[in-house]
Parts: sequence; C-alpha cells; structure tokens
Amino acid sequence: MIMSDSPLFEPFSLGSVSMPNRIVMAPMTRARSTQPGDVPNALNATYYAQRASAGLIVSEATQISPQGKGYSFTPGIHSPAQVDGWRGVTDAVHAAGGRMFLQLWHVGRMSHPDFHDGALPVAPSAVPFEGSIWKVDPATGEGGMVACPVPRALTREEIASIVNDFAAGARRAIEAGFDGVEIHGANGYLIDQFLRTSSNRREDEYGGSRSGRLRFLREVVDAVVDAVDASRVGIRLAPFLTARGMACPDILPTLLEAADHLQARGLAYLHLVEADWDDAPQFTEAFRKAIRARFGGAIIVAGKYDRARAEAILRSGYADLVAFGRPFVANPDLPRRLAEGLPLADFDPGSLFGGDARGYTDYPFLQRAGTEQAEEISA
Repeated sequence: MIMSDSPLFEPFSLGSVSMPNRIVMAPMTRARSTQPGDVPNALNATYYAQRASAGLIVSEATQISPQGKGYSFTPGIHSPAQVDGWRGVTDAVHAAGGRMFLQLWHVGRMSHPDFHDGALPVAPSAVPFEGSIWKVDPATGEGGMVACPVPRALTREEIASIVNDFAAGARRAIEAGFDGVEIHGANGYLIDQFLRTSSNRREDEYGGSRSGRLRFLREVVDAVVDAVDASRVGIRLAPFLTARGMACPDILPTLLEAADHLQARGLAYLHLVEADWDDAPQFTEAFRKAIRARFGGAIIVAGKYDRARAEAILRSGYADLVAFGRPFVANPDLPRRLAEGLPLADFDPGSLFGGDARGYTDYPFLQRAGTEQAEEISA
C-alpha cells in the first residue's frame, strides 16, 4: 500500500504538466529504432506505454541531425518519418495516462566515421580521448563497443547550424506530441564537451574563459526556449563526470554559472546526473546547496536511487523529482512496486542494446494478489 507520508508519491506540477508522482523514467538508450532511417516504431510505443505510470518519461537520447548520431539504431527527430514514428509513441503514452519529454541529443566526438560516410565526428576541438560507442557490424549484424577516433574541430558556421538543429528538433518534438523536451548537456556529449577545459581547447569566443565555454550551452538553451517556450524545456547536466576524458577542474563553477542562465530563461527543470559507477565522485552537499540557491525551477536527480534514498533527497529539499533508469527496464510497473514495497525484477544485460521484444517489452507486470497476471499494454 502507498505510504501517505512518502514524498515520492505526491503530485507535482512541472510547468504545464501535472505529474501524479515524483518518479521520472530516466532516458536510456535501447537501440531499437527501425532501419534504415532511425525511425521510432510500434515496439517503441509499446515499451514506453507500458511505463506510463511514471510521473514523467524522458525518452532515450534522440539525435537532432544525422551528424548528431553516435550509436547504432538510435532514433532521430530530424525527418518527417521520425516525427510520424514518435507521434505513434506519444499517442500510446498519452492513451495510457502518461506524460513524456523528448531528449535532444548531439553526441559530438562520441561517434564513429561509419555513421558519417567516412567523415570524422565533430567536437569543439580535435583532442584525443578515451571513449567508445555501441555499433553494429554491417557484415555480421552483431553489436559491440568500438573506439572513437580523434574528432575534428567545428567551425563557427557549423556551431551556428547545430544551434539551429537543436531548435528545429524541439519544434519537431512538439509536433510529434511530446509534452516538452530535455536538452542533453551531460555524459560527455557535445554540449558537455564545450563546457570542459579537458575537451574544449578553442581560442575563439566558444572557448578559453568560462564565459566562452558556456556560450554554446547558452545559445542552445536560448534557441530551444524561443522555439517551444521555457515551460516545456529541461536540461540534463553531469557535474561530477570524469569518464571519457571529461575530468575538468573548473566544471563545478562553470555549471553554477550555467544555472544562472537557466534560471534567467525560466527552464522547467534541471536534471542532474550523479555518477553511478563504483568509486565514482560523490555529489557534495555544498554543490547541492549552491545549485539549489541559483536555480528555482524543479531539480531532478538520477543515479542508483532506491525508494529510501529517493525519499531522503526529496525531504532534504535538494531535489523535487527522482529519476530511475535501469530499474524501469525490467519493471514496467516500477512506481507501484516502489509504492507497495514489492520486489524488483532484474534485467537481462545482454538485451539492453538492439534486438527485438526480448528484454524490452516482455518483462511482466507483477501479479496482484488474488488476480490473474496483469495484461501487458500492447500497441
């Protein structure tokens, strides 16, 4: 039974979106779009609709342009077919009572020439780094992790074009029926690459000083807000990320300065990724206080949260919503399981990326006592 004093199951207003609980389904790459064309499909619609009891679903990362692609079989939001495919997903989620934002993505250097007709991936600077992406071998059809090459540096003209691509992707997302969009500024992808001294060695107005490294983020945020309204826009950031060559001694003050701009533009939320690998850097209370003081919108946190940790962070006031990632893979009815203290199923790691319904839409809803097994939502 739901505990009446648990903040996790209280309703919340996120811009114009009314959430029945404070549980967010975090964005997770599952690599199951239809090929060719990276088009969302009926299987994707089933998967997301099964999980519509989340207060909010944030879609898997979705490339804003062909250049923005970095993994096999990930969906896009830059063609009419992709918009139509996503409309099928949002229709299914809304019919099941859910709410959904699309995550806008440009991977930058986290890519491979095979996705770009042999051309190098792009980045703020041509800096070598350790990173790998999931790619399907066209000869064998098997997927695996492959190393990323040294990227080439973007020109000023190309940067302006990418800013426009973010805005166009946001408009297409609303056309496809999404309730809003989340700008992906975390996890070592393009916006994050501009923010950090380790990946941004530019000497023009997009590099060097803290203000210069923040310029691209500000321009993207401004363009997306102008395109779809701030109440429909969130952003994801990863303050303590060190993997993928992203360790940066100036990142915390840089992101605090970014928060000032996000506050000024009135974004609906700030989604903070907490490092979730073993011996990863821990979020400090000092940073939580500082970011909360600078940003008055909703704050979402994500990173190995269970119910107890989620309730504790909500009660502390440092967050308003908690995102759950991999627990949603094998538990389409995760909010109910958390609310009633029911056991969580384990996911199959071998079916996380690519494939069909196995390990995607075939995880069962937990049977209610005295009833038959709950039926899964079908497309």
